[in-house]
Amino acid sequence: MKYEPIKHSIDSFISKRPSIKRLFFKLLDLYLLRTWHVHKELRKIRSDYKNGLTVLDGGAGFGQYSFWILKKFKNAEITGVDISQSHVDKAQVFFDQSGFKGRAFFEQGDLTKYAKPNSFDVIVSVDVMEHILDDRKVFENFHLSLKENGILFVSTPSDQGGSDVHDHDHDHENDGSASFIDEHVRDGYGVEDITEKLKTAGFSKVEANYTYGTPGKISWKLLMKIPISLLNISKVFFILLPFYWIIVYPFCLILNYADTQGTHKTGTGLMVKAYK
Repeated sequence: MKYEPIKHSIDSFISKRPSIKRLFFKLLDLYLLRTWHVHKELRKIRSDYKNGLTVLDGGAGFGQYSFWILKKFKNAEITGVDISQSHVDKAQVFFDQSGFKGRAFFEQGDLTKYAKPNSFDVIVSVDVMEHILDDRKVFENFHLSLKENGILFVSTPSDQGGSDVHDHDHDHENDGSASFIDEHVRDGYGVEDITEKLKTAGFSKVEANYTYGTPGKISWKLLMKIPISLLNISKVFFILLPFYWIIVYPFCLILNYADTQGTHKTGTGLMVKAYK
């Protein structure tokens, strides 16, 4: 399934008015389990950066994580980089209109080539690395761009069936085992795999933990896989999806909360922290 065309359709709709995009971001904060995990980790460092925080949002997309950080870290300054010029242009207009002019800067860029030595306290990269083939180069650039003692946060599918991604090279596209999301270049990361790559890039310490355990996998299918599959069939489902979400969300709220509590022996996602 092609996810990018759906993202661009959504971005075009929510960018019509700042109020629509702000509401959309609030919904993402409620619905997306990976957002729960990322926010949980970022809250842990909030007291360490009361006097200011410089952040790189690597693969910023719509800008929802940049928006949350600017609201929660009052002295934060964000640089958002994305491969899509359309996403970048729309994000810059939205953030300027939302009271963050001078604190949020968006630019088009390729993360395999983007590096600003010793510039950021924190780098956040959510659901990005699974789209980039030369991930080692990106990790090197992230390490180079962090200040001393800086922290990289990465949320990405694991190799335990993350985002239902399998056979990304399409060797088996005729046997019914095609990937759910075609744009992924790998079937997720293993803990040892991503730890080795990050340490090779220069990071001194890496913590990688599974997310999307049993509760999270059920929630993801109900809140994301089914709706995206329907939208891929017809945009008419935009009208019906709010009613569907109203029905399933109370159950998924419980599942999301359960997934963020404790640790998982395995899971389809990874939450990674790497220290320079």
